[in-house]
Amino acid sequence: MSDTDHEDGTDPGRVLCWRGREVALAPLDVYDAELLHGWRSDPTAAHEIGIWPRSLPALRERIERDQGDNDRDDFLVLLPDGTPIGHIALTDQDLADGTAEAHLLLAPGFRGHGHASDALDALTDLAFGELPLHRVEAVTHTTNAAALATLARSGFTREGVRRSACLHRGRRHDVAILALLREEWEAQTRPRSWDL
Repeated sequence: MSDTDHEDGTDPGRVLCWRGREVALAPLDVYDAELLHGWRSDPTAAHEIGIWPRSLPALRERIERDQGDNDRDDFLVLLPDGTPIGHIALTDQDLADGTAEAHLLLAPGFRGHGHASDALDALTDLAFGELPLHRVEAVTHTTNAAALATLARSGFTREGVRRSACLHRGRRHDVAILALLREEWEAQTRPRSWDL
């Protein structure tokens, strides 16, 4: 155990700011760049989302730059014991129009256990319960079945397809556009983050 860890294994400098059913969200910091770099290097993530690992210094610079951006909020997704398992963000926030875009990436060993839906529900509770947003959008490849299922479980409706909108591995891909509106979120009967 290092000097920076508590006995329970959590980082003493990590401030939990929001909660899901089984996960918590903590603000992303520059020292999290190595975690993100590893997750972005995962072949499944690269294939399904079309991302690739930039250099670690470039990723650190981007995280530091994004921390000063008032139009986005980036979080680590944490298990109850403090283990970081993913990154979730609310980006392109336009408070005048009430819109934003959700992004989510889980570490390879933590996919398929319900953590993605839990984190996404927590993020939409933040978007509609604390921010004056009316619409949260998400975009993913039309072939990304896991992401499409997660978004559907969290109440997102598939609105359409942008044909041939993404170049990845030398091929064009269609991307699905999904969204959750405030009134749809309000109609959900699940417990809210502040009730957990």
